[in-house]
Amino acid sequence: MNHYGLVGNPVSHSLSEKYFSDKFLLENIDARFERFLLKDVHALPQILDAYPLLKGLSVTSPFKESVIPYCHTLDPISKKVRAVNTLKISRDGKKRRIEGFNTDVDGFAATLIHVIGKKKPDALILGSGGAARAVAFALSRLGMKYVVISRKPQDGVLTYADVNATLLRSHKLIINATPLGMVKYSNELPEIPYHFLDSGHILFDLIYNPPETPFLLKGREYNASTVNGMMMLQVQAEKAWNIWQA
Repeated sequence: MNHYGLVGNPVSHSLSEKYFSDKFLLENIDARFERFLLKDVHALPQILDAYPLLKGLSVTSPFKESVIPYCHTLDPISKKVRAVNTLKISRDGKKRRIEGFNTDVDGFAATLIHVIGKKKPDALILGSGGAARAVAFALSRLGMKYVVISRKPQDGVLTYADVNATLLRSHKLIINATPLGMVKYSNELPEIPYHFLDSGHILFDLIYNPPETPFLLKGREYNASTVNGMMMLQVQAEKAWNIWQA
């Protein structure tokens, strides 16, 4: 029986185990999926040694960047985004090979197209980590303009203090690519002036558990449309599965 899994910290919120376990049952696939909580990325080799039947791993926060040095190769998207969320593991005797991929880009793009259709509103990306870079890459590929908002001043990036009425009125798509709203941050939300939102705004949260984060709930207070990351999870999970089976 082949093994697959998820590495991250935390992992208790993830629905990947249920998604793949259901898939294996419904499609009569002889495989197993489980979650691995890592204190730090240096524990990854120990997991691979302990589970020699592991063929693939999904990677979640906070290891999407730090897992890269463990990869022997990266797909073109991972190289550009500098973030990996899928590992394909192969073995030849005692030799182990790890290939890194990023399926977040396609997962986000597919979900966004489903939501906005042919519209191309200017976007605000809240966050500047690996997930945010995947979002930025997807938006660029779709020909959409965006501005990145971060807590820390960086070249070409605005801070939350810069988010004002003018910026919100001209950027109708707002994407939460931070962990705020998830698990230990479950009561938190990005600090933007939500009272400037209106029914023309779309708030997209990459988080899918809980299905309605404080970010989305606040958007609904001002009649904004909201979408969570569930469809994105499903799309990227299927792409990960295809990679593991190739």
